[in-house]
Amino acid sequence: MTSSRNPRPRAILRIHFHPAERTEELYGQLLGVIDGISSRVEPLPADWSAYVDLTGALTYWGRDLKGLVAVLRLRLLALHGVQCSVGAGPTRSIAAMAADATPPGAATVVRDDPYEIAAFLRTKPASALPGIGPKTAKTLARYGITSVGDIADTPLPTLQRILGTTVARLAQDRARGIDERPVVPGAAPRTISASHRFDRDELDPDQHHRAVLGLVQDLGGRLRTSREITQALTLTVTYADRTQTTRSRSLTEPTAHTPALAATARALLSGFGLQRARVRTLSVRAERLHPAEDTVHQLTLDDRDDKLRSLETALDKAVARYGPGVAGAASTFPRAG
Repeated sequence: MTSSRNPRPRAILRIHFHPAERTEELYGQLLGVIDGISSRVEPLPADWSAYVDLTGALTYWGRDLKGLVAVLRLRLLALHGVQCSVGAGPTRSIAAMAADATPPGAATVVRDDPYEIAAFLRTKPASALPGIGPKTAKTLARYGITSVGDIADTPLPTLQRILGTTVARLAQDRARGIDERPVVPGAAPRTISASHRFDRDELDPDQHHRAVLGLVQDLGGRLRTSREITQALTLTVTYADRTQTTRSRSLTEPTAHTPALAATARALLSGFGLQRARVRTLSVRAERLHPAEDTVHQLTLDDRDDKLRSLETALDKAVARYGPGVAGAASTFPRAG
């Protein structure tokens, strides 16, 4: 096991944030805390995480990796009251695996040392290796390959016959601690979100449905006002005990059209199975935004969609003239059959 293809020692983090409630503003603030320690931050807002390259920051701060991770966690907790889980290692894949195995409020640090890398990787199940999903792991198990160490030790030609040339080479490299992918700094992709907090813990699925429709109508109107379209929606449910569940879904085509957003949001809501859940807050986030001129609307022979778009335009004008709430028409858009 070696990382000789990458002679300069690296220190990469995968950090997951675990706030009580998620907002776009808070996510940006948390990234700002990280940026105060290292500017090499790759945001991953879909699952409230980020990659961070601390390689250069270690010398600047005069600390080892474990010490600088502790400083970062303490700052996030002190400034924003947010617990995080951190995985740290010499590669992206090791950092991701370490983070997946770490509970909130803790950190797992794998130093850039061949023996420590081997001790961390080799006993992990094959499915823990990034790029090896449950189906691939089941295929490997039929050949007696059940751990990351097995992947590392299997002759590459044999592994290629099982997985294919590219996947096999990537899997074996990562199983041996080799992963040259860099952290790519950048601003968090723009998102917009809306939330509804119930006056009391809400058990009624119809109330959940009405709240989500109201949220997507709000998001749709804001998207159209800013002349943007969204490629995906994320629905977050906060329960009475303050725990959260989040699901995301890509749209069939990028849009700001409320009925299309509503159909996706309904599908997400149905997937939660909230019939007996005590819900405190529902939040919908529109992600991967682009200028509206980038959209390509699929034409159909059914004029129903055109009528809904005309209705939507009229409602937007009413809201612009008289203010939010005057149209009140999330329920104006009929449910999908």
